[in-house]
Amino acid sequence: MNAKVLEAEAFFRTVIPNNAPLIDARSESEYQKAHIPGAVNLPILTNEERREVGIIYKQQGRQAAVLKGFELVGPRFSSIIASAVKQFETRNVFIYCWRGGMRSSILGWLLTMAGFKVTLLNGGYKSFRNLILESFSLPRNVMVIGGKTGSGKTEILQRLKESGEQVLDLEGLAHHKGSAFGALGQLPQPSNEQFENLIGSQWLQFDSGSRIWIENESRNIGSCTLPAPVFMRIRDSILVEVHVPVASRKERIKNEYGIFSTEELSEATKKIGKRLGPLKLKEALSYLEEGNFDQWLDIVLAYYDKLYSYGTDQRKPELVVKVDSDSGDPLIIANQLKELKFQYATTNEQK
Repeated sequence: MNAKVLEAEAFFRTVIPNNAPLIDARSESEYQKAHIPGAVNLPILTNEERREVGIIYKQQGRQAAVLKGFELVGPRFSSIIASAVKQFETRNVFIYCWRGGMRSSILGWLLTMAGFKVTLLNGGYKSFRNLILESFSLPRNVMVIGGKTGSGKTEILQRLKESGEQVLDLEGLAHHKGSAFGALGQLPQPSNEQFENLIGSQWLQFDSGSRIWIENESRNIGSCTLPAPVFMRIRDSILVEVHVPVASRKERIKNEYGIFSTEELSEATKKIGKRLGPLKLKEALSYLEEGNFDQWLDIVLAYYDKLYSYGTDQRKPELVVKVDSDSGDPLIIANQLKELKFQYATTNEQK
């Protein structure tokens, strides 16, 4: 087999920025747990087959396990090739398995015989994971966008990205907007390992000399937890606090959450019931039942505003910069933020 082999960083730099055809040769369950972003699963051994081969390896040794593996996968060689031919028209593919061993080697050999040009990841997915975890300690010029609920922070990030700024949309990667209502209308959340893979894949590609805009987040975004170095970077970097009129905030929240049913909003409200207190919770739920969205919103917003103010008060005052916007227009605010000039000494000296 004449497959090329690359170390983790070279593999990453070749594949990820170019959206190169990438194959994960591991089992379905391994892939579903976490994988290199953009990879397509083409398992050499299925979940059950992998389990069977693993048992033989422990009981009879490597040679017996290899023979069993070929016995199981051999009848599927033609279907594996057919699947690859159908999915990858370029015939130039990159392959990895768990440690860069038998499974990726077999798939690489098979596709090479079928006329594909193959590149393997030395060390497999494990080496990619090490690269991702190490990336979180790389120095980055982080700028954090803050603002009370309904300030349009996600939309501001989108406008900044459209204008060519570097943006890390953590809520987009987590499929969750961070609050008790954050899962409404969202796709299922990735595993925490996959969440880290998604963050690290962007973190590695960022230009270290240019600023990166990130929304102010708690350590947990739904069921996803931020890597500690990234969270600390958010906490210790300059916070640009966007001040938007309350009327604009309420209108944005109505447009965003008013589309959900009373039942969905009620269930989400109950998640903050202990913080609201029995009386306020009862009032909030009653307002929802009555269709009084404004009164419900006043109660919920008062809670989140207090929570936000508490979090901001924990920051060093000299690292908080306030930006006022009478319009509340995300595009106008994004243009305001682009004009801000800061020294990045604080974040650069962290690592």
